Amino acid sequence: MPLIGPARLGSSPWLLHLRTFAIVGQLMTILAAGVLTTVRLPYTPLLSLVGLTAVTNLFYGLWLRRLLGRDDVDASHVDGEPHVAHFVSLTLMLLDLITLTAMLYFSGGADNPFSFFYFVNLAVGGLMIRPRAAWLLTLMAVVGYTFLLQYSVPIEQISTNRIGSGFDLRSVGLMLAFAACASVVTYFVTRTSGELQQRERQLRKTQAQQAASHRLEGLTTLAAGAAHELATPLSTIDVIVRELSRHLDDVDKPESVDTDLKLIDGQLEMCKQILQRMRSAAGDSMAQRWDRTTVGDLIDTVLEGIRDPHLVDVIDASERVENHPLWLPQEALAQAVRNLVHNGLDASGPDGRVSVESQIVNNRLQITVSDQGQGMSAEVLARASDPFFTTKEPGRGIGLGLFLTRNVVSQLGGLIDFKSQVGQGTRATVILPLDMRPPEPDSANS
Repeated sequence: MPLIGPARLGSSPWLLHLRTFAIVGQLMTILAAGVLTTVRLPYTPLLSLVGLTAVTNLFYGLWLRRLLGRDDVDASHVDGEPHVAHFVSLTLMLLDLITLTAMLYFSGGADNPFSFFYFVNLAVGGLMIRPRAAWLLTLMAVVGYTFLLQYSVPIEQISTNRIGSGFDLRSVGLMLAFAACASVVTYFVTRTSGELQQRERQLRKTQAQQAASHRLEGLTTLAAGAAHELATPLSTIDVIVRELSRHLDDVDKPESVDTDLKLIDGQLEMCKQILQRMRSAAGDSMAQRWDRTTVGDLIDTVLEGIRDPHLVDVIDASERVENHPLWLPQEALAQAVRNLVHNGLDASGPDGRVSVESQIVNNRLQITVSDQGQGMSAEVLARASDPFFTTKEPGRGIGLGLFLTRNVVSQLGGLIDFKSQVGQGTRATVILPLDMRPPEPDSANS
């Protein structure tokens, strides 16, 4: 096809291809009528109308080519400019209806067998545009067909000589039948198209969830393998360092030796913490460790593992919220919220503070973690939950915290809402349903 490559059904490039086929088909039909039959057609207005469609299609193709050349637009569908693309598609289809009506006017009106192509336009409209706009096309088609029942240039071989005779019973019957058929076509095409689009969205969501599950499974396996393989050498190094420190306690030695031993011991502790985060934050034991607790106890569990608790401000909730009962995997969820707190502490600097607030809004638990950091740009915020993506300095993070936190929260039927602006800090809100239930045994094992 000219200008644009292969297109998905119902996309803007697909409409371009369809209009190209229509132009070719109209030219071939006019040519066949002139060569193979004795029908005398007014070729000048007919070819002018085909030319109008061709010119508008050429400009449409150039516009799509420029739009699809941008990096932020999907090549299979014009999603980068949804309102503009919809308006352009509706305008073109209205123009095609008017052009079809004009061509039928010059070639016998409603008696022309090609008047059935009204239904083709309506079917395309049901796929391409929104339901309300599709019904506008239907109304235009009924008005056009009604006009053709009364006014047209008669063609001797096909006209019935009823043009301009007023609305008799036959004309009224044809108009009502056309309106009924057009309504049925529009209704079923728009309904079917809507259901297919909804299923496609659900399929994409399911595929994204499966991909995330596969990534998490791989990360959990990696963490378990790394912990298993590294536990022995790290423990051996730890024992040797402590023994060496004990033997050198009463020996004269440079101060740098003690400094180096402390550095080794600190790095060993960091390695242990990294392995612990990779294992505990994954939430892979969530299905086996569900606890009956309260909102207050959950917040206390979160604070138990905070490395700088003196920099964390807990905003007291009401007694009703504090004592609200919960049924959830407390340690896994506490670790997930703890990841957000640690991220806030890292972003806020040595003197920055992080606040934690719990609320119950619309029968959903909300735990909000706010920091005083530099915030995140829209680009960084879009990738914040990707595995192994981090803006921290080397050695201070492995880029799994937010990914694993989102995984735990999503498995509980919740979500995380981030609000951040550069220079104004970040606010992360964990939103969870209050009626959480443990997964079924089969799904837990899988």
